[in-house]
Amino acid sequence: MSIRWTDYPASGFYDELINQRGNARQPAKRLANYLARLGSDELQQRRQLADATVQDMGVSFTVYTDEGNIDRAWPFDIIPRIIPAKEWNQIAAGLKQRLQALNMFINDLYHEQAIIKDGVIPAYLIEKSKNFRPECIGVKPAFGVWAHICGSDLVRDKDGQMYVLEDNLRVPSGVSYMLENRAITKRVLPEVFSRENVLPVDDYPSRLFDTLAALSPRKVKQPEIVVLTPGIYNSAYFEHAFLAQQMGAELVEGSDLLVGEDDCVYMRTIKGRERVDVIYRRIDDMFIDPEVFNKDSMLGVPGLMRAWKKGNVALANAPGAGVADDKVVYAYVPQIIEYYLGEKPLIPNVETYLCDNADQRAYVLDNLDKLVVKPANESGGYGMLVGPHSTKKDQEKFAKLIKANPRNYIAQPTLSLSTAPTLVDGGVMEPRHLDLRPFILQSRDLYVTTGGLTRVAMVKGSLVVNSSQGGGSKDTWIVDTEAK
Repeated sequence: MSIRWTDYPASGFYDELINQRGNARQPAKRLANYLARLGSDELQQRRQLADATVQDMGVSFTVYTDEGNIDRAWPFDIIPRIIPAKEWNQIAAGLKQRLQALNMFINDLYHEQAIIKDGVIPAYLIEKSKNFRPECIGVKPAFGVWAHICGSDLVRDKDGQMYVLEDNLRVPSGVSYMLENRAITKRVLPEVFSRENVLPVDDYPSRLFDTLAALSPRKVKQPEIVVLTPGIYNSAYFEHAFLAQQMGAELVEGSDLLVGEDDCVYMRTIKGRERVDVIYRRIDDMFIDPEVFNKDSMLGVPGLMRAWKKGNVALANAPGAGVADDKVVYAYVPQIIEYYLGEKPLIPNVETYLCDNADQRAYVLDNLDKLVVKPANESGGYGMLVGPHSTKKDQEKFAKLIKANPRNYIAQPTLSLSTAPTLVDGGVMEPRHLDLRPFILQSRDLYVTTGGLTRVAMVKGSLVVNSSQGGGSKDTWIVDTEAK
């Protein structure tokens, strides 16, 4: 059965591929025509091939439940999302601007705190920050960079404008799925992929390696880089193993490392100890060194903070970077960019209400049924209230939470997130809401992935795209429509 895009329900939201008249947007014309020719039966077969490929490749993630941890195959939709390269170049510039300013902000907080003294950021915001680490005051990481790997979540509203929804600066995950999505799409839609001028993403592991290698305190030709994982039961363990393998780095747990009497970090190997130069850590601050943070942690390395402070090992991301991974700090990012760079933000924030402001809190409490309320430091879609989809009981619960700890909550309008055609049961194309997580790297240089991880709310009408909450993903094509 053929596909008629004029029957596709694109009205009411900005659709990434199909406009409201049922015509494909310019960069997506070739893809839309190809999908229409394939028809729903063939697309169903391609979908089954994709599912089998996910199983064969072992692409999985872990969901934490009350009954225990469940490993699930990665939910994947075969219909790519398309963004023109001309638009992407502007987005990439905005993401570089943002991370550069945020790193200057973090560095300032652990040194002069000029932005507080100048009255741009209120002092109490940092004093009450869950992720400000007094232990990091005075430390000078290479290039003044604390957040070396950032995943900023982008959303497009009904007006077609792209917004930054939040920044993830602690241990952002998802980039391995971006790379695997591309590999799967090449396998299931080879004909159209070969004809489109899709910009590549597969240089990310080498870019990540170069970013990390530049941090090495020893100027050696081949610095020893390791990926520090909490272990096989972590939800992102697939990614930890994938990136280590792709970079040619060692995947280690805390017990594989030790800090010597010289305050250098060593890896235990069958050949003896080997000096470690850079640790790409996928463990939260509070668990990386039991001598400094959580004394009961079995995941970290005793003495690691001491080695880092003495400049004998580089940590990416640096401890303390999470102070900027705070949804209250997010509200100040436009001012942060202007303060440090003297520039206007190239990508706007979503309008944000701070619940510790009495007037804004009153507005939020009066409009809980219309707003999205988020705690300052949760991730994965946990702890949120999506007002239009909530019950009176939910709203009453959040009203109490906000009143008890207003500093910990922000609220935002419920955006009309853009949609894209998604293949559902029966070979039918239906719009599903989505977001986009590009990854930005910074050490000596700045780099932005060509596109990112498009996450899709697989449930009809849902705005929650996180895989932990039932979301899936699709490949993101940055298409150069002007190339010869």
